[in-house]
Amino acid sequence: MKRLIKRGVIAGGLAVARGLSAAGLMRGARGRGAIFTLHHVRPFAAAMFSPNAHLEITPQSLDTAIVRLKRDGYRFIALADLPAHLAGDDRNPVAVFTLDDAYRDNLDHAAPVFAHHGVPFTVFATEGFVTRTRSLWWETLAELLQAKPRLTFDFGAGPERLHLQTPQQMQAAFTRFADFVHAVDEATAVADIDRLARAEGLDPLSLTDRLTLDAAGLGVLSRLPGAAIGAHTLTHRALARLSDVDAEDEIVRSVDAVAAITGVRPTTFAYPYGDGRAVSPRDMRLAGRHGLVAVTTQPGTLASDADLTALPRISLNGHFQTPGHVSALASGIPFRLMKGR
Repeated sequence: MKRLIKRGVIAGGLAVARGLSAAGLMRGARGRGAIFTLHHVRPFAAAMFSPNAHLEITPQSLDTAIVRLKRDGYRFIALADLPAHLAGDDRNPVAVFTLDDAYRDNLDHAAPVFAHHGVPFTVFATEGFVTRTRSLWWETLAELLQAKPRLTFDFGAGPERLHLQTPQQMQAAFTRFADFVHAVDEATAVADIDRLARAEGLDPLSLTDRLTLDAAGLGVLSRLPGAAIGAHTLTHRALARLSDVDAEDEIVRSVDAVAAITGVRPTTFAYPYGDGRAVSPRDMRLAGRHGLVAVTTQPGTLASDADLTALPRISLNGHFQTPGHVSALASGIPFRLMKGR
């Protein structure tokens, strides 16, 4: 119910933004443009329980988003070229496309859409996903929670029985697990979830292999016109919760890993999770020290003086895929209204 209410609030906010934008109001909220975040781009598949639905859009939706942005006067540039744009005098807005986690569908379904429109894009790869040594806990849970009628798990206060007969129960359990991952040592929490999955007959690393690109696939993707591969850490842990040494290691070695695969040293980086809980000023200083243009998931449009180590991005949310939603998000008005509250 809470998720439905939140979606309703977002939908209402986007409707208000569309109205204000159509009336020519708050034009300055658009800034110099926007960076868009995507994850999965794949054909729609109906599911009774889909806790990660906000992380996927269809190829058709990506196509219509690009068409709408063209209509709205946006020019498309690569993330690596953004610093030059922000430092220049061209005031026409730009759109930058980025995709996190290097899913296989980025190559199979997203890349053809970008190629059709001649739009550059950057895919951020996590070394542990590429080498099949790290699981995607949110994907593991999405499969596990709908496969079993009940599970037993210890969140720290002793074993608990989780009933999973309804989508509401599944969603409550998913939220509980997500909170657990972000409340304790992340590596330990993910290992505990992986252990539960294996005990129930689901191999998390096989799921990683099925969903994400390996080194060969990344190599193919990197050679496509307009494609670039950026770094996304070694293990996809929230950097803010790591020691100085571990955080820098996650950044530097992931850059090295991408360079080894593609032959090109990346100059772009995406913080895992990317919100205020997961990214600290220390992490931004580390990115800057290593000459990286780094993106968060903090929502907003681009200003001329944007911090190149903490760039905002706008999520193309799977629940809001119409051209009108894209225009409303790109206008920057929803984020200006949020700050005004």
